[in-house]
Amino acid sequence: VVSTQSTGAQAARRAMLSLSNMNPCVKEMQYAVRGPIVIRAAQLEQQLKKGTELPFEQVIRANIGDAHAMGQKPISFVREVISLSAAPHLIKTASTLFSNDAIARAEEILGVVNSIGAYTESPGISAVRGHVAEYISKRDGYPSNPDDIFIGTGASSCIKNIMKLCLTMDGSNKPGFMIPIPQYPLYSACTAEFNAELISYYMDENNNWTLDPAELERAYNEAKSRCTPKAICVINPGNPTGQNIPPENIADILKFAHKHNLLVMADEVYQSNIWGDEDKFVSFKKVLRELGPEYDDLPLASFHSVSKGYMGECGLRGGYCEMTNFDPEVRTMLLKLISAQLCSSTSGQIAISCMVKPPTGDAAELYKTETEAVLESLKDRSIMVHEKLNEIPGIVCNPLQGAMYAFPRIEIPKKAIELAESRGQTPDFLYCLELLEHTGICVVPGSGFWQIPGTFHFRMTILPPKEQLVVFLDKLAKFHVEFRERYG
Repeated sequence: VVSTQSTGAQAARRAMLSLSNMNPCVKEMQYAVRGPIVIRAAQLEQQLKKGTELPFEQVIRANIGDAHAMGQKPISFVREVISLSAAPHLIKTASTLFSNDAIARAEEILGVVNSIGAYTESPGISAVRGHVAEYISKRDGYPSNPDDIFIGTGASSCIKNIMKLCLTMDGSNKPGFMIPIPQYPLYSACTAEFNAELISYYMDENNNWTLDPAELERAYNEAKSRCTPKAICVINPGNPTGQNIPPENIADILKFAHKHNLLVMADEVYQSNIWGDEDKFVSFKKVLRELGPEYDDLPLASFHSVSKGYMGECGLRGGYCEMTNFDPEVRTMLLKLISAQLCSSTSGQIAISCMVKPPTGDAAELYKTETEAVLESLKDRSIMVHEKLNEIPGIVCNPLQGAMYAFPRIEIPKKAIELAESRGQTPDFLYCLELLEHTGICVVPGSGFWQIPGTFHFRMTILPPKEQLVVFLDKLAKFHVEFRERYG
């Protein structure tokens, strides 16, 4: 028998943390890439496994940039080094199964950490940070210091740690972060979590998602009355928009940040994913250095990751940040911040080493063959997706210059807009939900990435195998015509 008194006490304890009194910033957070449509896709997959009859035979997931989940094969050298690092007893007998390059790299890592089951230095394994610095120096033609680099559990954790440095109040004003719209939902989620202000600046869709410097000034000036702008975030190549920002546009952004005393956060995780024949990736750091010593007081945080590029090792969770022109005392405070998090995944750190320092001996040819095959296949798919989307009446998509996504603009009939609004939904959410229910295609509504009011989009990845993308695009074309007829 449970007394009424004890039951009441339990109820009181449960009420200490409830939806009504929990952190409101957490409730405010949204992350569309894993939102309601994705949850519904998982439910439909379970129904198909149970034999439920649906209008489609499979769910085609094109909602998230998870390359291996879409069937991309891992790079052999990466897995060899991680395997030998995890099981060092294999090294003595590994020469018949593993490349000498992989053995040497594993021995180098284990010479520093002893075991991948041990904590590493909080900013990351010193040898790996050295490899990163060598990579950046070679890429940009300007020196990089390993002490300016810290490794995180994916680029996302690095981004969040840099944002935390900016969370100061100026009187009653919140800190503000200038975010490109459309944006990757990590940024809107973080600003909500940190109770900060998101300052929207719009990319120009009619000019291939380029940036007009006047738009930066507009966004900054309008935001000053409600917050204190602290940083400007840039995603290059763009997610979800797929543009590759030219050096002159990068220079405009850096000059703007310098003028207004803003930290620059350069999300460059897609730097290996450049598809235009005439295009190449140019880093923010390279352009910053080329601007000369006048800009040596402009702080820049640059991010990269093993989750994208040709590796696609999302689950290993490895990313890094390089801090350029940071105040040494601020860098010390950042080290304290990340020390409280102990360290990032050791296997992710090893993957970073393999990405930034490819093999040069007996594993080099296979590494080159595998990475080129991945990138060439992605490039072919980017061309096909762009061409096929633009063949569908009522859909327009800019050229995919980089990254792993298309962000087409879609025409939605007035009746569909009215129906969505009556349900408390955005019109592109209604579109994407019906697309899923009718065809099994899972994409993310453009509203999850934010967009100019009155425009509608969805984001899709180019990662599914080519034969699956052909089915995807055929189904999409048929659905879009039927959707317009149904609500037209």
